Amino acid sequence: MFIAHIRESDNRIQTVKDHLLEVKDLAESYGEKIGVKHIAGLAGMLHDLGKYTYEFREYILEAVNNPEAPPKKGSVDHSTAGGKLLYELFHTGENIDRYKGIVAEVIGNSIISHHSYLQDFLNPDLESNYLKRVRDKELPEFDRIKQYFFKYVMNERDFHNYVDKAADELKQFLAKESSGNYEKQLMFLTKFVFSALIDADRTNTRLFEENKTNDHINNHEELFDIYYERLMRKINSYSKQKDACTPINLLRKEMSDQCDKFAERASGIYTLSIPTGGGKTLASLRYALKHAKLYSKKHIIFVVPYTTIIEQNAEEVRKILKDDANILEHHSNVIEDIDDDENQDGLISVQQKLKLAKDNWDSPIIFTTIVQFLNVFYANGSRNIRRLHNLSHSVIIFDEVQKVPISCVSLFNQALNFLKTYGCSSIVLCTATQPALDFVEHKLEINTDAEMVKNLDYVINAFKQVEIIDKATNETFNNEKLSNFIEAKISEVQSVLVILNTKSVVKDLYTQLKMKKLNLPIYHLSTSMCAAHRNKILGEIKDHLKEGNKVICVSTQLIEAGVDVSFDCVIRSLAGLDSIAQAAGRCNRHGEKDIQNVYVIDHEEEKLDRLKEIKVGKQVSKRIFIDISRDQTNHGGNILSMQAMERYFKEYYTELESNLNYFIPKLKKEMIELLMSNKKNSTYYQAYYQKNNKLPPLFLVNSYKTAAEHFRVIDDITTSVIVPYGGGKEIIAELNSNKTINEFTQLLRKVQQYTINIYDYEREQLVKNDGLVSCLDGKILVLKEGAYDKEFGLNLENDSQLDVSIF
Repeated sequence: MFIAHIRESDNRIQTVKDHLLEVKDLAESYGEKIGVKHIAGLAGMLHDLGKYTYEFREYILEAVNNPEAPPKKGSVDHSTAGGKLLYELFHTGENIDRYKGIVAEVIGNSIISHHSYLQDFLNPDLESNYLKRVRDKELPEFDRIKQYFFKYVMNERDFHNYVDKAADELKQFLAKESSGNYEKQLMFLTKFVFSALIDADRTNTRLFEENKTNDHINNHEELFDIYYERLMRKINSYSKQKDACTPINLLRKEMSDQCDKFAERASGIYTLSIPTGGGKTLASLRYALKHAKLYSKKHIIFVVPYTTIIEQNAEEVRKILKDDANILEHHSNVIEDIDDDENQDGLISVQQKLKLAKDNWDSPIIFTTIVQFLNVFYANGSRNIRRLHNLSHSVIIFDEVQKVPISCVSLFNQALNFLKTYGCSSIVLCTATQPALDFVEHKLEINTDAEMVKNLDYVINAFKQVEIIDKATNETFNNEKLSNFIEAKISEVQSVLVILNTKSVVKDLYTQLKMKKLNLPIYHLSTSMCAAHRNKILGEIKDHLKEGNKVICVSTQLIEAGVDVSFDCVIRSLAGLDSIAQAAGRCNRHGEKDIQNVYVIDHEEEKLDRLKEIKVGKQVSKRIFIDISRDQTNHGGNILSMQAMERYFKEYYTELESNLNYFIPKLKKEMIELLMSNKKNSTYYQAYYQKNNKLPPLFLVNSYKTAAEHFRVIDDITTSVIVPYGGGKEIIAELNSNKTINEFTQLLRKVQQYTINIYDYEREQLVKNDGLVSCLDGKILVLKEGAYDKEFGLNLENDSQLDVSIF
C-alpha cells in the first residue's frame, strides 16, 4: 500500500492509486471546458507518480509516528517521475511524433512544477530547467514506479490510447490558431493545464482531509435564472417611480434594454460605453445574466481597477440578487505564495491547510481587481494560476478598462483573445472612456460592430451634467493656495470633493483644512485604509450629501471610479483625460442640479517621478487643454469629447509605446518574447545553438518561470496585511487558533474587507517600529493596533493612540 496522504483526524490513508485517479477525473472535468479533457486528465493521472516509492512511504509514516521529531527534510522528489515517464515514452528516439512530443512537454512541465511554478524550457543561462528534471535527474526507484503505475493505475495499452486522444486534442486545439504563432497558444494551454492540475490536486486533497466524496456545487444556470428574474423585478420597479419619465431615466432604460437585446449575440469581445451616471453596473449585469442563461456560462466575473469599486458594486448586486453566499469579493492574496516543500505534501500542517483552502474562483458571481486578473495569467506561484480554468465559459466584465496598466496592455490583450477564442468566454469592456486598445501592436480582437449602445454622441451630450473649468493652463497650486480655494468654494456650494494624485499630498491637504476649523465635516480617503474603514467613511459622506449638509472630502483617485457619490463641486489635480472624466462623474452625478463646475488644477507639490503613467497622462491632457484654450473649436470645444478622448489615448500610447509589451530592463527583453516567441525569433534558442553547436531537443523554448519572476502589475512590490479594524480584530484572533480547512476558507473570504497593501519600504519601517507581527508560521502578516489610525489608516510610526476596536 503506497501512500498519497494521511488524514489528520483519524490517520486514514489515501492510496496513491485513489489520489491519481480521482485527480485525473477532476482535471478531466476542468479540461473538457476548452476541449482538452485528456491532456488535463493525463497531468492529473501522473502528477504524484513519484509517491510509488519506498522512500516517500517511509518518510510519511515516520513523520506521522514521530510528530515531535519528524524525519529530516531531505530530497524526496515525487513530482519528477510523471514528467520523466512522458519524456522517456514520447520524447526520445528518432521518430518522435510531434504532437505527442509537445504533449509530453506541456504536461511534463505542469507535473514537475506542481509544487512551485511552471519551469523554463530554456532560461537566460541557456539551460533547460525542464530537461534537467525529466531527462537528466536520476530517480533510483523509477523502474519500480513505472511497473506499479501500469499495474495499479492504468495498463500500458489503455495508457497509450489515452495519450493518442490527448495528441488528437492538441491537433484540434492548434487548428484554431490562424496566425501560425503556436507558441503563444501553447503557452496559454500549458498554463490552463497547470491550473486544472493545481485545482484538481488541492480540491481532491481537501475533500479527503474533510472526509467528503465531492463538493456541493450549486447549479449556476438555475441560479442565473433566479438572479435574472430578481434583477428584472428591480428594473421594472423603476418604471413606477414618479421620475421614471424624465429624459435621463428614459435614456437609462433604453440603454439597459439595448444590453438585454445584445445578450442574444454570440460570445465575443464587446464594448459598453455608457456615460458616468448612466446605470452601467445594472445594465452590464443584465447583459451578463441573460447571456449566461442563453449560452450556459459558468461564472460572471466583474474586474475593476480599485478595491473600492468592488465593495460598492458587490454590495449593490447583493441587495438586488438577495444572495450573500454566492457572490465572492476577491481583493487580494492574504497568504504569501511561495514554493511548497515537497516533503510536506501528504501531511496536513497549518501551511497545508492554508494552501488547500478553497481559493479557486468557483463562485457564480465574482468581483475582483485587474491586478488579480493579470496575476492569474502571468504572476509567479501556484495560488493565482489555480483560478485560470474558471475564467473559461464565463462572462467577464471589465469595469473602467482604461485603467489597465500601460506595461500590461499587450499581455492583457493576449489573455482576452485566448479567453474569447479558446475559453468560450464573453468579454465586455465597460467604461465611459474607451481606450484605443486596437492601436497597440498586439491588438485586442474586438468583434465588429462591438458597441452595445447606439448613438453614442447623442447619449454623451444628453448626460452632460458638468462644465470642466481649466485652471491648469495658466497657473499652479500648492496645498496652501488650494485650501484657500476650497474654503471659498464651500461658501458657495454645499459639498466639495478634491481628488489628488498622491497619498502624501492628500494627507497634507486634509491636515491643513482641519486646521482651518471650518466647522463642518471633512473626510480623508486613501488606499492606506482597509475596505471596511473606507466603506464606513463613504457611508457617512453619503449621509451628509443626502441630507444636504456641508461636507468636504479629500481623496486619492480611488473615489473616482465606480463610487456612487454626487458632490456639488469637484476639484481634480491634472491627470489623464480618462481620470478627469471619471472625477467629473462624481459631480452632479444624477443631474439633480443645473450644470455644476469641475475645476482642473495643476498641483506643484505632487511628486510623479515614480508614477510614470499619471505623469505622461498629465502631460498629454495639458497639451489638449492648451489647444482648446487657444481655439475653442478644437475637439468640439469639449475636453471630454470623443475626438479629444481618441487623440488622448493615441498620444498616450504612442508616448509609452516602449512600455506596452512589458520590457524587463534586467534581461533587456520584453515579456512577450519570453512567453510567446517561436524558435526563429528566440534569442535564447539562437544563443544556445551558437554556444553548443547543436539545437536543444525541445519543441518549446519559452521561459515561463523567468517571466513570472519578473512580472508585477505595478512596479512596486506590495504585501497584503490584515489590519486590526473592526471585525479584522476578531479575524486576527481566530487565525491564531486551530482551524479546519473549511474554516480557513471562510476566514480568508471575510478577511478581504480588512486588508491593505504595503510597499517594501513601508514593511521595513513597520518592522523597525515594531508595528508588524506574523501568524501561521509567517504566512500571514498583521498590523499591531498602534500601526493603524482612525483618520489615515496605516501608521508607519506605530504610535496611534486610538482604540481601533471601536471604529
